[in-house]
Amino acid sequence: MSSSAIDVRPALTAEDRKTFIRLASPLYADDPNYVAPLEFELGARINPAKNPGLKNSPSRLWIAYKDGRPAGRISAIINNSHLEFQKDSTGHFGFIEGEDDPAIFDALMDAASGWLRDQGLKKIAGPYNFSVNEECGLLIDGFDTPPYIMMPHGKPYYAAHLERLGFTKAMDMHALEYYPVRQFIPQKRMRFINKAISKPTVSIRNLNMRDVLGDIRIIIDIFNDAWSDNWGFVPMSEDQIQHMAAELKPIIQKHNVVICYYDGEPAAFGLVLPNINRAIHDFDGKLLPFNWAKFLWRLKVKGVSQSRMPLMGVRKKLHKKPVGAAFAYKIIDMVNSANMDHGVTHSELSWILDNNDSMLTMLLEMGGKIYKTYRIYERPL
Repeated sequence: MSSSAIDVRPALTAEDRKTFIRLASPLYADDPNYVAPLEFELGARINPAKNPGLKNSPSRLWIAYKDGRPAGRISAIINNSHLEFQKDSTGHFGFIEGEDDPAIFDALMDAASGWLRDQGLKKIAGPYNFSVNEECGLLIDGFDTPPYIMMPHGKPYYAAHLERLGFTKAMDMHALEYYPVRQFIPQKRMRFINKAISKPTVSIRNLNMRDVLGDIRIIIDIFNDAWSDNWGFVPMSEDQIQHMAAELKPIIQKHNVVICYYDGEPAAFGLVLPNINRAIHDFDGKLLPFNWAKFLWRLKVKGVSQSRMPLMGVRKKLHKKPVGAAFAYKIIDMVNSANMDHGVTHSELSWILDNNDSMLTMLLEMGGKIYKTYRIYERPL
């Protein structure tokens, strides 16, 4: 147990936010699998003026000081989009990091819980950085490999501190590793897929690089329908769509987006991203003054040998139809072949809800293997 008093202060100034951003790296000094996020990107994410996900959703940041030095951090958010859609009177915590000291976690959670309770909320859940559509979940298994793009890392002792404080499992999400191989779909199933998509009512294309925003709108329209019954779902707003398109445009690749049409309507999609973490693993969060050139060379010239599929969806009305299943298989088949052509040797399929049996079964049959698990925790306020 700690004998030092913990002082938790709100992060209000630009200097405070810089401390908040840089607090994590020293905690992982002995962890070769930690990848520091780019400071400018994380700075924009925690800034309400730059992150449309914080529009009309009040948030707070706190830093815990031990013996006068930064030793932990946490955020809290009243995600009004979540509350409007889920109607569960739940506030969220996120960005939790700290030294292995119960007093630090006690003080941080007291600050976040107290603020959310004062706003009239009945439950706290997390971590969400800041929403289910961004980084979320606490890593509870799979600490021996680096995180992929837009996936969190963590310390093994974090779960024990949350559980000691009365937090219990709300939902687990899995990441599957996959080593691309040619013709990984059995021939019998491939014949079914080709038959289902050979109809004149079906068409499939890749990303239109001249209208990335337009295609992102199509993708999110399908996503908002396909995922609407999933646990924790929150729809994306037009502001978030535009922000997402702007963030993805520098790294997105034509072959890594597939859009399927049925009866003239966009009906399914798949989105794959190069694993940027592989390109920035040694940057310590800094892109300037010289790392930007390394980044561009690694991404555009050398190429990144890892990719992640963060999003795939089929409209609900096709979920129980053969063409819906065929779209899902065909999307994975297309991006798998294209990524192998571009030198990709390792892939991650993430994240998949623990209760999504049909998707987990499909991916496991294709050769995927669960290698990381993330947990959303909750407790009453």
